[in-house]
Amino acid sequence: MADKRFPIDLSKARILISNDDGIHAPGLKILEKAARKLSKDVWVMAPEHENSGAGHSLTLRSPLRMRKVSDRRYACDGTPTDCVLLAINHLLKDERPTLVLSGINRGANLGEDVHYSGTVAAAMEAVLLGVPAIALSVSVPWGQKAHWPTAEMHTAETIKKLCKIGWPDDVLMNVNFPHVADPKKVLGIRAARQGKRKIGDTMVQSRDPRGVPYFWIGDTKAGRVPAKGSDLATIIEGYISVTPIGINMTSKPALAKLKRALG
Repeated sequence: MADKRFPIDLSKARILISNDDGIHAPGLKILEKAARKLSKDVWVMAPEHENSGAGHSLTLRSPLRMRKVSDRRYACDGTPTDCVLLAINHLLKDERPTLVLSGINRGANLGEDVHYSGTVAAAMEAVLLGVPAIALSVSVPWGQKAHWPTAEMHTAETIKKLCKIGWPDDVLMNVNFPHVADPKKVLGIRAARQGKRKIGDTMVQSRDPRGVPYFWIGDTKAGRVPAKGSDLATIIEGYISVTPIGINMTSKPALAKLKRALG
C-alpha cells in the first residue's frame, strides 16, 4: 500500500527544525537556510544549550520552559526529544509539521552513534509522533574543523531527493556528509547500512587538581577498517550516506526462535 505522505511537496510543507548542538549552533543555521530554500513555512525549536550524547532522553521530573528567540524560532531548556515533543504537541498543535529536520550535527552519527545521538533522537521522536523525519550530520575527525560548505551545498538537494522517494512511517532517514573540504568533490549520495564503531573503546584516566581520580570517555580505537557498504565506509569513500533507521527494535530472528521454543 502506497504511503500517502510521499512525495512531499516541500513548497507547501511546514518544516520543523531541531538539533542537539543548541539554538546558536552553526549547523542549525545552515539547515535553516537550506529549509527556507524549500519552504516558506519553517519553524525552529532547539535546545538552549548543547545536548550531544543525550540520546532519546525525556525530561520528566522538572518543568520545561521555552522562549521565543525571533519569528518562528524558539529555544527550550530541555533535551532534543523535549524540543520536538513540545513543538509538535504545543507550538504547532493547530497545524502539525509535514517534515522534521534535525541537525546539522557537528560530528558524524554513524554506526552505534545513533543510539547515543540527540540529533537522531529528535528525528526519532518526530517519527513516534507520526511525522516524517531526517537527521543530518557532518563528519568531523576529532580535533579538526567542520567543512560546513560541503553540507551547505548538498543539504537542500539531499532533502528533496529523499522526500521524493519516501520511506515507511516507522523509519527515519539518517544522513551523514563526508569530511570533504571541496563541496564539488562529493561523489554523490548512497544508501548504506548501519556500520560498527563503538565509541568509548578508549578511556582516559587522570586526577583533577585536588587529586581526585576522574575518567574521560574517548573516541573509538584507530585502525579499524569499516565494512564495505556501511555508512562508515560510504563517507570515507567521499559519498553522502543515507541510512534508514527503524524505530521498532524487535529482533525478528530472535522472536521467531523464542516462539518456536516457548510456543
